[in-house]
Amino acid sequence: MEVHTTPLGRTVIGCAIEVHSALGPGLLESVYERGLAREFQARGLSFQEQVAVPICYKGLNLDCGYRVDFVVERELIVELKSVERLIPVHQAQMLTYLKLMHLRQGFLINFNVGRLVDGVKSFLL
Repeated sequence: MEVHTTPLGRTVIGCAIEVHSALGPGLLESVYERGLAREFQARGLSFQEQVAVPICYKGLNLDCGYRVDFVVERELIVELKSVERLIPVHQAQMLTYLKLMHLRQGFLINFNVGRLVDGVKSFLL
């Protein structure tokens, strides 16, 4: 499976691999989030954590509490999971986040796998 779609994408996946190699599977998503933030910082990436997803319905901004885990370099969404397996609703959610945030690239990363490459789903609109 090819998930390295851009130079930024390769860097983000490299950060995730580093975190997964150090921590392994089976921890809470929040642990991987902290580790990934540390790796982004170490590589000099600009990022925001827990970014509110803007939802507008018929001209009304809805504050529904939806957040993406990371927006990296203002162009790529990284959404983390630590689940038995990714299911279609996770992918649908990512596509919706990309659309609502007017971004083209994202990664859905499930850290609860033996090999991280088996837990990465790449999105490019």
